[in-house]
Order: sequence, then C-alpha cells, then structure tokens
Amino acid sequence: MKVLIAGAGIGGLTTALFLHRAGIEVEIFERAEEVRELGVGINMLPHAVGQLVDLGLMADLDEAGIRTRELIYANRFGQVVWQELRGLDAGYDVPQFSIHRGKLLGLIYRAVVNRLGLGAIRTGCRIDGFEQTAEGVTALLTGRDGSRGEVRGDLLIGADGIHSAVRAALYPAEGSPTWSGIMLWRGATQWPKWRDGRTMAIAGGNFAKFVYYPIEADPKEPERRLTNWAVMAKTAETGTQPLRREDWSRSGIMDEVLPFVRDRFHLDFVDPAAIIEATGSFYEYPNCDRDPLPRWSFGRVTLLGDAAHPMYPVGSNGASQAILDAKSISTHLQKAGEIEAALLAYDAERRPATSDIVLANRRGGPEGVIDMIEARAPDGFDDIDAIASYEERKSVVRGYASLAGFARP
Repeated sequence: MKVLIAGAGIGGLTTALFLHRAGIEVEIFERAEEVRELGVGINMLPHAVGQLVDLGLMADLDEAGIRTRELIYANRFGQVVWQELRGLDAGYDVPQFSIHRGKLLGLIYRAVVNRLGLGAIRTGCRIDGFEQTAEGVTALLTGRDGSRGEVRGDLLIGADGIHSAVRAALYPAEGSPTWSGIMLWRGATQWPKWRDGRTMAIAGGNFAKFVYYPIEADPKEPERRLTNWAVMAKTAETGTQPLRREDWSRSGIMDEVLPFVRDRFHLDFVDPAAIIEATGSFYEYPNCDRDPLPRWSFGRVTLLGDAAHPMYPVGSNGASQAILDAKSISTHLQKAGEIEAALLAYDAERRPATSDIVLANRRGGPEGVIDMIEARAPDGFDDIDAIASYEERKSVVRGYASLAGFARP
C-alpha cells in the first residue's frame, strides 16, 4: 500500500509516522518550499500527547515544551472563575504540554525524516486535484515554478489545511471559510516567571479575552519563561469578510490590538499591554472555521485535520484533534481488508466527534464559563457562587472536556 498525503503540517506528518510504523509506504507533498518552525504557543491535551508518546516523542516534547500544571479562568479583573489542575497533576497518564507550535512541528518533522528518509517529503509541490479509479488514485501536482506532474498511490489523504485543495475538489461549491467576526492576535516573548512557571490563565469575557502561558524554559534564566500571549476580540459581525485573508503567519498591528486590553484588564499577574508592547513582532488571525461536512471519505480519498474540521482556536483542540485523526486512520487501514472500507470507518469514527467540537467552539468552548460570568457580573463579584454555582461552572468546563474526548476517567 502507498499513501499520498497532501500537507506537511502537524496532522499530515503525524499520520506519516503512524502509517510508517504500520509498514505502509508514505509520500508527503507540501506546497511551501520548506517545513518551517513558525507560529507561537499551543497546548497539547493529554489524549493527543498520549499518541505522540506512543510514537516515542516524549523526550522531544519535554525538551521543547513545558508540562502544564494548572489552568485558571478569570474575569478581566483577575478574579478566579474556575481553577483546575492539568495533565499529570490532574491524574492523567501523560502530561499536557504548552509548547511553541513551530517546535512541535519541527520535532515531528525530524522524526519523519529520521524514520522515513528526507525523500518521503516533497516540498514546493502541492496537490491541486486528483483522479481515482477502483485500483488507485492519481494526484495532480503543481510545482512552485508552475510545472505540472502527477503521482500515483493507493489512497490520498487531504491534510492541507483550512484552504484545502483536496476538500475543494470534493466540495467545489463550498466557498470561503466563515469568519466569526473575532480577531485573534498572538505573540511570545521572554517574560518573568509567574507562580510555578507552569500555569496558564485565560481572562476576560465577551468583549475580549486575554490568554497567557509559558511555552519554554531557559536553564540559563530560571526566573524567566518564553511566554505566549493571545488576545481574542470581536471586531465585526459574524459572516462578514475579514480585512485581510486568514494566514497563520500574517503580522499583527500594534495599534489594532492595544485598544482591546489597555485600561480594560486589571490583572495581578501581568499587564497585557506591557507584554504585547515588549513582544515586537506578533501575528494576527481572523477566527475562521467551516461548517461540518456530511462526509469526508469518497472512495480512496479522505480528509484530515484542518482540511476536515477547521475550528476556532479555543479549548486547545485544533492540533490535538488532528493527531487523533492520524491515529484513527492508521488503525483502520491496518484493520480493514479494503481501503474504501477503512476510510469509511475512519470517517464514521472521527467526523461526528469533531463536528460536535466545531460547533461547541463556536459557542465559546470551555472559555464560555468566563463569558457567562461577565454577562452576569460585568463589574466583578464578591462571591462567585452567588453568580454561578460550582456545578453550573463545572458543567461548562468539564462538559467540554467530555465532548472533546479528554475528560479524566
């Protein structure tokens, strides 16, 4: 069996590792000239970390990231709305990791190169169409210089992101992603350690949220951390078009983000405006997703990761769900006697689960708990239980954990 994968992102590369371990030949096609370690911080939840550990990547994760110990949700005044342990400290078998997205991609990429060989990844080459028969799939290739070609395999996995060419071929009338009207700004800079250096916080509410967590320690500076920050704020109506096309690598503009945090947030652990101004260059991204699909798998072609289920970046689930996709498709290809049956089984397992998460993220995901508190107590509170009971708050946060598949046993 030979599998063609469109896209050398986290989902595509992790899929390659699982398939290679199963003895399946893989060839990956990436439109960029090289696999670059771009971006800022993300969180990897235990159910996805467990899959990377199964691939032998625990030491690499420990070297690159930080084992998250605690999560705090707070209002814009820093008053705690919800607080819980995470990862090993919460009783999971593996940690939760806060990590630079580029470093996560880099360690997975190096594992692919070491195990499959550099020739398994063809960069500067995108799959922009395909033809399939009962015997296989022919992927149509376009090089960066406009040259055309084709390659044949037994199946094709579209892991080529929110602007997936494979998805567009399957659903040509779908159109552009849907913007929520929320803009996301993200950056990372060296910053004094807060608490134990392993705590993350999300503060704010409906008007704007501020996210803050460490993603890398430096042994030479034990009292400082490479610290990730993000601001999410409503800037337009849902369904309108963003001023600039969604691009994870687009530079942000200081004068656009500062008004959402200056004089609004009063946090005892950081001044959001100060860390943003200290960062220098940072990124912007309009909060986009797509409606869940009725089907991913068509014959010998299927979708994975953001190509299958692009979602708002709340709840730490985008990359985590792509890794779960990778494990699932590998398992079904090993178990099923026929490729088409395996892809349908993968579709039946992963599509409903991720569709529910896409819709839950539109409602705010677990961070909806701070939206609820701000709506009821916009000027703060004296007693959180008088605003929302523990059980009500738990139903929002833990309910999402159950939905997304990482609730503790």
